[in-house]
Amino acid sequence: MTNTSKKAVILLEDGTTFYGTSIGIEGTANGEICFNTGMTGYQEIFTDPSYSGQLMVTTNVHIGNYGVNKMENESDKVQISGLICRNFSQSYSSFKATDSLYNFLFKNKIVAVENVDTRALVRYIREKGAMNAIISTDLDIDNLTKQLAELPSMEGLELASKVSTKEPYFVGNSEAKYKIAALDIGIKQNILRNFIQRDCYVKVFPYNATLSEMKNFNPDGYFLSNGPGDPNPLKEAQKLAKDIIEEDLPLFGICLGHQIIALANGIETYKMHNGHRGINHPVKNLKSGKAEITSQNHGFVVNKEQVMKHPDFEMTHEHLNDATLAGMQMKNKNCFSVQYHPEASPGPHDSSYLFDEFIQRIKEHKNKILN
Repeated sequence: MTNTSKKAVILLEDGTTFYGTSIGIEGTANGEICFNTGMTGYQEIFTDPSYSGQLMVTTNVHIGNYGVNKMENESDKVQISGLICRNFSQSYSSFKATDSLYNFLFKNKIVAVENVDTRALVRYIREKGAMNAIISTDLDIDNLTKQLAELPSMEGLELASKVSTKEPYFVGNSEAKYKIAALDIGIKQNILRNFIQRDCYVKVFPYNATLSEMKNFNPDGYFLSNGPGDPNPLKEAQKLAKDIIEEDLPLFGICLGHQIIALANGIETYKMHNGHRGINHPVKNLKSGKAEITSQNHGFVVNKEQVMKHPDFEMTHEHLNDATLAGMQMKNKNCFSVQYHPEASPGPHDSSYLFDEFIQRIKEHKNKILN
């Protein structure tokens, strides 16, 4: 393994630099720099396809101290472009761990930097906004600046096709009570686990699947997953959502899927200053009046004003930190969606009832057809 004490640099697109030391892999990584405020769950963060194309700054001081466990992966590989942290632990203490985070990142060839003043870095990003950056053990700033100038902006960047399955696949029991057709635009494994727990058999489709392809599975409900990048370029997914809605079939969207549903109905999305990334975001359910602590990971958001003015939509959930739209439903169609992650792993689980609501909508739709 390579020298773990080699100096490394973090270069932001505005020319600002931060320094630390390399963890394991020497080299260069780039992407949009962002931060996550979760105090735990680093493995789920690193393997979440929604983080594809991003350099992750962890605000928790200690990373790696409980190792990794293959059961906690949200996909089959590390999805972040690179890791920036304060204190990195190469040893671990959890009895459930099957390996160290060090080995996990090394095997996935992830460039990582520790001993960074992450408080200063996060405060800088919070003030200036999310931006492209590069981390490297090559300290030639002029060379890195040239590389950084060639990076595309996250706004307008289509990433879902890079993380989506290439071929359809099945999960769950084929004799289950309900069948779900899920569009994979960056789907997390815990979403599939939640469906299986509710007696669902799921067929997962690639990002460019059509409604006719999905209908061949004869599903009871349709699901649009979370995922990375800008939702605007995903025209095929928007067409799919529009077709499902036109036939009034049960449709549930999470995160990127939520944004796709909005765009399919002429409601705009926009890039946020920093986005929401963490497992402690407060959301108010406007139907029940109750607050939920939620897991969130998104850099784009649906235009709240347009939803409130749209004759066919109503807002169902509101983010209590900045009053952005966190959930919506259609008044005249069997369609609802949320901006956050009700399948949250390792937690919180306040919003898991949304999967139950989807199953209830499916039941009502089936009864309506029978009657």
